[in-house]
Amino acid sequence: MRIAVIGAGSWGTTVACLAAQRHGTVLWARRPEVAERINAVRRNEQYLPGAEIPYNLTVTSDLDAAIDGAEAIIMGVPSHGYREVLARAAPVVPIGAAILSLTKGIEQDSLKRMTEVTREELPGHNPDIIGVLSGPNLAREVIAGQPAATVIAMADTNRARALQEVFMSPSFRVYTNSDVIGCEIAGALKNVMAIAAGMARGLGFGDNTMATLVTRALAELTRLGVAMGGEPLTFAGLAGMGDLIATCVSSQSRNNRVGTELGKGRSLEEIISEMNMVAEGVKTTRAVLDLARDHGIEMPIAHQVGRVLYEGLRPRDAVLALMTREAKPEHS
Repeated sequence: MRIAVIGAGSWGTTVACLAAQRHGTVLWARRPEVAERINAVRRNEQYLPGAEIPYNLTVTSDLDAAIDGAEAIIMGVPSHGYREVLARAAPVVPIGAAILSLTKGIEQDSLKRMTEVTREELPGHNPDIIGVLSGPNLAREVIAGQPAATVIAMADTNRARALQEVFMSPSFRVYTNSDVIGCEIAGALKNVMAIAAGMARGLGFGDNTMATLVTRALAELTRLGVAMGGEPLTFAGLAGMGDLIATCVSSQSRNNRVGTELGKGRSLEEIISEMNMVAEGVKTTRAVLDLARDHGIEMPIAHQVGRVLYEGLRPRDAVLALMTREAKPEHS
């Protein structure tokens, strides 16, 4: 199978390396100098320092060349640039190519998931072969060969199984799932919760706080995800609880890092200016709050994260607001 991976960030590069183990794979980098550097030194030091890039992985900044003849196109572009890149690629996307999104975010203005954006930009494409890959997948651990697992969600089960074989390895286990909405919305929402977890860490709180926050965060993202059409069991699986735990407890998570620094009292502008990678949760929080409002879903943790990010509320005051809410049954 010929695979095109669009986006040479940390996770896009990692997924391209996984695919290249057994399949002809091309990785597209937006900037020519990044593609040239990776081809020259077989490393992507800006986004994945220390990892070796296999010599059989071709890297290019020519989008048309990357996609030409691909049987599967893996989209690893941040949510704010996803539509623009896909629109550029649309004229050369093979009609039968499976499209798999790695992007864990929501488009800001439209509140669309990335698979919805894909269907809009590729109106003639079979929607059943448009899906997502999502799970507790920290790029540096996966590229290092540490045991991990993920989920490919796609309506076409035969194509999902074919893609499952592309990425499976002794250290990377891949499951399939037909719940595209649930897997996709869980991946976007957990980034908001990871910022909250980071703030708790930055404030110096311990394991009881983290366990409480992760549990209540799972309840929030499940409520919204089910209201949007996801299946409840999905949120207890790898794309839901698994990804939530990984991003809430790991300092490798960009969203967690943002929250940690906010908890230490630093400004959002200062934190973002020091990062060379996108923390999707910073933008996604606003979209998640809009979706929660539209679906009539209460999301108190996400609400307080939004107040910290956009209104300048102190993280400690956000915690106080959560802890002093009206008492209620756990499952209400």
